[in-house]
Amino acid sequence: MNFVRFAARRVAEMAATLLVASFVVFGAMYLAPGSPASFLLAGRSASPEALASINAQYHLDDPFLVRYFRWLGDVLQGDFGRSITYRTDVSRLLADRLPVTLFLIAMALAVVVVVGLLLGRIAAVRGGTTDSAILVTTTFAVGTPSFVAAVLLQGLFAVRLGWFPSSGGGDGLGDMLWHLTLPAIALALYLVGMLARVTRSAMLEALDSEHVTVARSRGVPERQVIRRHVFRNSLGTVLTTGGLIVSTLLVCTILVETAFSIGGIGQLLELSTTTKDFPTVQAISLIIVALFMIVNLIVDLLLPLVDPRVTLGSREAAV
Repeated sequence: MNFVRFAARRVAEMAATLLVASFVVFGAMYLAPGSPASFLLAGRSASPEALASINAQYHLDDPFLVRYFRWLGDVLQGDFGRSITYRTDVSRLLADRLPVTLFLIAMALAVVVVVGLLLGRIAAVRGGTTDSAILVTTTFAVGTPSFVAAVLLQGLFAVRLGWFPSSGGGDGLGDMLWHLTLPAIALALYLVGMLARVTRSAMLEALDSEHVTVARSRGVPERQVIRRHVFRNSLGTVLTTGGLIVSTLLVCTILVETAFSIGGIGQLLELSTTTKDFPTVQAISLIIVALFMIVNLIVDLLLPLVDPRVTLGSREAAV
């Protein structure tokens, strides 16, 4: 029952935060210089009647709060409006482009989790030269921005060696895996280094804990000590970085998609921002915020299950 109340409270808090975020997302675009009407006119002069017609079509002449509540009501029904640039429904644009972005993020996240946890565990358990080598490697990874990694990987493995495509998202599962391998690695490189370091530090701290010393003194096999008492107890610390990992993936995918010309929402957001396509930018921004908050909610709900030392709500109390 405590878990149900905790989950219900967190969902209510997320809904309230999303409401505030929707207001900020909607209003932020109108603070930027320029207007959708100027883009539609493409620098051409227009009569007052034509300009009034454009403003009426896109409700640009309505009061701000009227526009916001109309937009919010439509969003709650799954209608994000009509793209000014592409002259089509934003929902259709998202349906066409969101799957490739989510697939890219899923591939990158898999690389981050598998490689990051593995390197961190090896560094903490083996120590010595292995630990030093992994620290040097992860330092290089953390110091390499995603867009730099994208350019390097593209130049070496796509252009020079020709092992992977240099652009595009592919068609079909197998083709998508082939096309998105380099982008996923570029997107994951920084986070692999970060997660490996977090895992290493958490496991080293767990190795010095009293219960590990007691387990060893009782003759528990070292492999079992590492698995049950060290790695498992460090997962709580690792899990708390989940929100940061996902938020970084969501932000950096814009750069990576642009570098590899992947037709996802990252590249769409970059183009829509340039052309002042308000409905598209607002929809993508709101989706990114919602995904980030959903991940944080999942982390909050899983943390007490992964780490029994954490009680419901203790993370919030600590903050």
